[in-house]
Amino acid sequence: MSRAEVAQSVRPVSPLWTFGLLRNELTTTFRRWRTLALLAVLAGVPILVGIAVKIETGDGSSPGGGGGGGPAFISQITNNGLFLVFTALAATLPFFLPMAVGVVAGDAIAGEANAGTLRYLLVAPAGRSRLLLTKYATVVLFCLAATLVVAVSALTVGALLFPLGALTTISGTQISFAEGLGRALLIALAVAASLIGVAALGLFVSTLTNSGIAAMATTVGLLITVQILDQIPQLHALQPYFFSHYWLSFADLMREPVYWDELARNLGLQALYAAVFGSAAWARFTAKDITA
Repeated sequence: MSRAEVAQSVRPVSPLWTFGLLRNELTTTFRRWRTLALLAVLAGVPILVGIAVKIETGDGSSPGGGGGGGPAFISQITNNGLFLVFTALAATLPFFLPMAVGVVAGDAIAGEANAGTLRYLLVAPAGRSRLLLTKYATVVLFCLAATLVVAVSALTVGALLFPLGALTTISGTQISFAEGLGRALLIALAVAASLIGVAALGLFVSTLTNSGIAAMATTVGLLITVQILDQIPQLHALQPYFFSHYWLSFADLMREPVYWDELARNLGLQALYAAVFGSAAWARFTAKDITA
């Protein structure tokens, strides 16, 4: 680090400047064509699912599925369009949502280094720790935005193609449409929280290379590998520690009463991954020789 960077790092930084840095990061991230394309793909998934279910049930038959949680919500869509929200989140969570998060997180640091702008960011009165924390906060907010895009798109399509009203929970009890909307919001927040581990992993990978494409590919590759390992029966002893193992636990929010055990395990596991890989990213980034 140069003398100018050292001098800037010890200078007090006002909270308003920090907020400005976060606002600038959010603006830059959400104005990129790549980000907009990812959000458009995510918004398109509920549209395709809704149209497919509408066509399949056009003759009065029932859509495929059945049973309790996860993709089985699809069997309830024709009775209540609100179930399209749950189905769309279950369909996008295993791959589409974490892939989008992995792309944004993987590009957070490596993309700046590749573009030659990382050095200039560090000359500003930010400091490496503050910059890294701002990058992670931006990725976490993208997790929330991406999840809400899926949920809002699904709710809109469900309202246009199917009836709305009181809905039946997995436990067989009836809840009002307003309470169902509240459950849908809780589920969207739970899904967004399920992605903070992937966000931290992607940010760590991003500090290891100066190539944004390499960081994004590595993050997505690790994501696919972990999910494959999570399906191998012989690894059942390790699977509860994989970040994707409890992802579909959000279905327990549609029970009456709500089952909190696996939801709590999921949130705790994501917090653990965020702490471990966030610390690793900080250790790597603060000691890294920035040449670009």
